[in-house]
Amino acid sequence: MTEPEANSFDAIVIGSGISGGWAAKELCEKGLKTLVLERGRNIEHLKDYPTAHLHPWEFKYRGSMSKEFYDKNPLITKAAGFDDSTDHFFIEDDDHPYVQEKPFDWIRGYQVGGRSLTWGRACQRWSDYEFKAPNKYGYGIEWPISYGDVAPWYSHVEKFIGVCGNKDGIEAMPDGDFLPPFEFNCVEQYLSDKIKEHYPDRHVVQGRWAQLSEPQEIHLEQGRGKCQARNLCMRGCPFGGYFSSVSSTLPWADKTGNLTIRPFSVVHSILYDEETGKASGVKVIDTNTHEEIVYTARIIFVNASALNTNLILLNSKSSRFPNGLGNDNGLLGKYICFHIYRGFAVGKIDGFEDKYIYGRKPSEPILANYRNLKEQEMDYVGGFTTFCGAYRVRNNELPKSEIQIGADFKHAISEAGQWYIQMYMQGETIPKKTNTVYLSTEKKDQWGVPLLVTDVDYDENDERMVADFLKQSTEMLKKIGCTDVHVQDSKQPPGLDIHEMGGVRMGRDPKDSLLNEWNQMHLCKNVFVTDGACMTSTGNQSPSILYMALTARAANYAAEEYKKGNI
Repeated sequence: MTEPEANSFDAIVIGSGISGGWAAKELCEKGLKTLVLERGRNIEHLKDYPTAHLHPWEFKYRGSMSKEFYDKNPLITKAAGFDDSTDHFFIEDDDHPYVQEKPFDWIRGYQVGGRSLTWGRACQRWSDYEFKAPNKYGYGIEWPISYGDVAPWYSHVEKFIGVCGNKDGIEAMPDGDFLPPFEFNCVEQYLSDKIKEHYPDRHVVQGRWAQLSEPQEIHLEQGRGKCQARNLCMRGCPFGGYFSSVSSTLPWADKTGNLTIRPFSVVHSILYDEETGKASGVKVIDTNTHEEIVYTARIIFVNASALNTNLILLNSKSSRFPNGLGNDNGLLGKYICFHIYRGFAVGKIDGFEDKYIYGRKPSEPILANYRNLKEQEMDYVGGFTTFCGAYRVRNNELPKSEIQIGADFKHAISEAGQWYIQMYMQGETIPKKTNTVYLSTEKKDQWGVPLLVTDVDYDENDERMVADFLKQSTEMLKKIGCTDVHVQDSKQPPGLDIHEMGGVRMGRDPKDSLLNEWNQMHLCKNVFVTDGACMTSTGNQSPSILYMALTARAANYAAEEYKKGNI
């Protein structure tokens, strides 16, 4: 094990994705020499987007993978957006095994930029309802912060990354600092108007998405340009039209001269100094050579993505913390939660045959949560966001007797077919002690790190929420004029939502939480956790924008405490 003097930094950030990139940006801007550790390969903006400009016919299987690949990778091939154009940003199933006590689909992308290269990009703010409801209705502990604490940091993040949307004045989904939204298509506008007509308390609005619809000076300074509405974001955008840490925060941090990035660095554990009562550094195993290296720093941010963050902290054992760093209460790895994506509804809509769409809009309309807001009105707790959309399919309704050859046939199939309206859910789940991850005592990975065991499942609250979504979506689609309405409960395992959260939750009391209001470990004050692992509850909104806001807030606090000599 080596520990040269050159391996000493002011701050270490574990992970280079959505939250890790923000930690690096804020710490570097504050003058701290910062090391970012990434277990995967290096990715550079523009240089490493090999499929960005390829046409479907330029892929061997038109975007699909080979049968051999599907057979070898039954997990990762289920991920939303995964195909031959994006597979370079996902790991294969054997790259990092884990143990499923119950079915859980853990989707990962190990490279500089992490899953910020492939995220869905929806950016709804939480309201105060989401911060207060778990404690108010008895399905969680009290958050140590409120919407008011994080609101200015939402703005700080939105202005830098660029979030398009409209100021809609919805209490359940507060307005932000937005760029102009992508407009509804004609049927989406119809959907929004009709829902408002039939349900005055339900609001279908333009998507709030991390896309540069109209770049501002701060975005041009980052070297990013206007979104071209190609909707090929997950390949990596050569225009910088959507936010990723590779196109935005990491290059910005690098310009300060304070950033060092080390790819191919599997973090084994965080080292604890018994004398100082603080973490002293990080033990790394080189991905390729398996060499053990120690890096030291006064501040450590853990942003490895929720489950890997739990894994690292559980494996960070010492005489003081034999069960994992800061884990005196035994709650590290517990209260794992996620979002429910099981519900889907679709129906035909007539009357717009003379209209079509323009471009490939990368955002989707949002029906803000309308359940359990001012009071608990349902037989379940929590709420759900509904993502919507309207689209036309290819004309598949040609008479079977038609000769399927020649110019007339080609012209016929070039005409667009039926319009459809779809809805799908993103539902809140209850943080439960029984939903847990822990280290295997028998199996280790290629680098000698114990495998993570996932023991996570749905509950009756989830089932009732899914049933309500399906009922309400059916009712809404029929009421606005849709026919042939179909609904589906996919029954997919947790994990495919790719919104895993919890295990290192924030709270006021060290007896029932691991982190304080600054995302700082109660029992190890120079370690901060600001990725999904920190979440006390899930809310119903897409979480990434909250991770970024919490990270910026915590990093600024950490930098101030560092300069005061408090950590």
